[in-house]
Amino acid sequence: MTVIFARGTTEPGNVGILAGPPFFSALEAMVGASAVTVQGVDYPADIPGFLVGGSPQGSQTMADMITKALSDCPSTKVVMSGYSQGGQLVHNAAKLLPASTMAKVNSVVIFGDPDDGEAVQGASAAKTKVICHTGDDICLHGDLVLAPHLTYSENAGEAASFVAAVADLAVGN
Repeated sequence: MTVIFARGTTEPGNVGILAGPPFFSALEAMVGASAVTVQGVDYPADIPGFLVGGSPQGSQTMADMITKALSDCPSTKVVMSGYSQGGQLVHNAAKLLPASTMAKVNSVVIFGDPDDGEAVQGASAAKTKVICHTGDDICLHGDLVLAPHLTYSENAGEAASFVAAVADLAVGN
């Protein structure tokens, strides 16, 4: 399984700290660490990118990474995922990819989605999970980062269970 993850605005590194790492740890615990490869999307993750609906460069990078993962490892189960602005990248990358490529994406998980309510183009609703907390202004298409937007680590197990179920994987498989 290959998780392509886009971090949220101003988060450090290429996978951030608030949603990504807890999700990866829960997924590794569920399906086995050797079954999970994680790659973060290298993009600016700055406020101007969020305000324009997600970094255009980051969106293209994510689309390219999905294409490369599916080309280099055709049997891998690709998971598109992101948190906050990273969720915008998921939506944008899906729009950049041909339907035939999106059909090969195994699952999509977005935490704190600024585009909540908008389908991820080309992704089956049954293979897509958007997690938004009550009171999260970002999920309400706002731009205020309030406390509910900073607690998506508590949904790591829920997201991992969803991805494992869609992939039909469990520890030992």
